[in-house]
Amino acid sequence: MAFPYPVTHDVPLFLAPMAGVSESPFRLLCRRYGADVVVSEFISSVGVARGIDRVLADGKFDPAERPYGIQLYGAEPDTMARAAALVTALFAPDFLDINFGCPVKKVVRNNGGSGCLRDLDLVRQIIGAVRAATDRPVTVKIRSGWDDAHRDPVTIALACEDAGAQALTLHARTRTQMFTGQANWDEIALLVERLTIPVIGNGDIRTPDDVVAMHRHTGCAGIMIARGSFGNPWLFAQARALLSGETRAPVPTTEQRFATVLEHARLAARFQGDTRKTAVEFRKHLGWYTKGLPGGAALRERLFRIESLEQAADILEGFLAREPEAALAT
Repeated sequence: MAFPYPVTHDVPLFLAPMAGVSESPFRLLCRRYGADVVVSEFISSVGVARGIDRVLADGKFDPAERPYGIQLYGAEPDTMARAAALVTALFAPDFLDINFGCPVKKVVRNNGGSGCLRDLDLVRQIIGAVRAATDRPVTVKIRSGWDDAHRDPVTIALACEDAGAQALTLHARTRTQMFTGQANWDEIALLVERLTIPVIGNGDIRTPDDVVAMHRHTGCAGIMIARGSFGNPWLFAQARALLSGETRAPVPTTEQRFATVLEHARLAARFQGDTRKTAVEFRKHLGWYTKGLPGGAALRERLFRIESLEQAADILEGFLAREPEAALAT
């Protein structure tokens, strides 16, 4: 049950495709900290097919990110095929991933993302069209169903496999659950039993111990980490150590945490431009990186008002200078 693209470890760790988060700077940082595979933010096939520059820009990546996948969403097989052919020619990713899992209203109202799960014939048509349009491996990401009344991950996954999907990620919640409740890892284990392609588990991975627990519970071929990575790229290295039977990596000190967030900011400036817009969009990352720190609430209040990345660096450096004991906090 080999992956259709090269991976270094027996149980690869994936950074999930997340809008507004899985941008190239964060993907690159997570690769440096041990993510085996990264995937773009989900990208509109309609935007790609129309050649909209800002949409196409979401597919750009640094070569150091490989293996790298571009995730597309849409509800029209022909449009998905055109988009797949275009991003293949422009970017040559290691694989293409089809989003059948996004629960966000603006996506599903046009039958995209998890909206497609209500029509498995459409799912099959989309996978077939994308497979025919690219020479890259094609994978899919699904949810367990639209709602509890239509929760049937096995039928959905088998349809995807039969249509040509070469690996499958299950976020073991329904669309109507959004991100509430608990992911049903038993469903991931069931897919591992029934499918012949690699199954990647996703859902409720917040700590390194969660990674180990999911693998033991499900036997999944790989594990995808989403919200647990927010402000926490070290999670990949910590989880890899546990999976490998090594000593648990220490929690970073505040000083190490700040050094990483500043490296993230430098990457953002390099990829997206050292502008006010970049700084404003980066505020959310500053909030995540400083969550749980002593004095963090007051620190975030200042960071959420920054107009430049240089301001953020000054505030963080000033925090450590005023409270040197915080540099050793874990």
